[in-house]
Amino acid sequence: MMEELRTFWAGMPGAGAILVHLAVTLVILVVGWLASNWLGRWARLMAKRSSYVDPTIVPILVAVVVWAVRVVVLLAVLARLGVETTSLIAVLGASALAIGLALQGTLTNFAAGIMLLILRPIRTGEFVSIAGHGMGTVDEISIFMTRLEQLDGTFLLLPNTLVWGTAAITNYSRNPTRRIDLTLGVRYDDDLDLALATLKKLADEHEHVLDDPAPQVMVEKYGDSVIMINLRAWMRSAEYWDAYYDLYRRAPEALREAGMRPPIPQRQVLS
Repeated sequence: MMEELRTFWAGMPGAGAILVHLAVTLVILVVGWLASNWLGRWARLMAKRSSYVDPTIVPILVAVVVWAVRVVVLLAVLARLGVETTSLIAVLGASALAIGLALQGTLTNFAAGIMLLILRPIRTGEFVSIAGHGMGTVDEISIFMTRLEQLDGTFLLLPNTLVWGTAAITNYSRNPTRRIDLTLGVRYDDDLDLALATLKKLADEHEHVLDDPAPQVMVEKYGDSVIMINLRAWMRSAEYWDAYYDLYRRAPEALREAGMRPPIPQRQVLS
């Protein structure tokens, strides 16, 4: 048996070198692939530890690192196998151009997604409004789509082109504080100073209203049968909705307890 193997290898002087070459090529492929996965995990860990990297772009960053290494590894493997990589790159470039022309809309979403991830007008966890399209908490920003969780618990999926460049974005969570404007009406024959003082006291003593900036209560305008009073108060953005609904409930009650009557539209009929 051994004699037959020696005779076989003697008849194929280049077979050993070919096998060694293939083995080295396989090792490069396996090690490169494993290295790409390791670098991806390392990039994810470093990005999560850094306070300068937004969590939104971490998956994209990891994917770029992983596939950049894999492309280099694949080109190195093809070069060892004798493939002309220069021609291959030219063919891939031409193919990418043809695919890009066929997928212009998709690539537009891709470009918009890149701009959203780089400039970060919205971030995961922020409550935003996309003019004409909807509002909700940002759940995910991917390369092609942005997903919002709306107030009723449903998800709204928007192509990135509708979020970036074609609609105004209102971000309600970016600043740590937010102001509420509450408008109420009192009758002309009620005590206006008492109404102002009652609402000011309500805002000053409210648990969610901040002392700085201090709340303001002022006359906004004079209507046909009521005087409109505007209450402005600042609170932390996370507590905005709790304060919003609570003030709207308690402000009319405070005015009634102070002796104010509900404003009723009045018309004077001349005979």
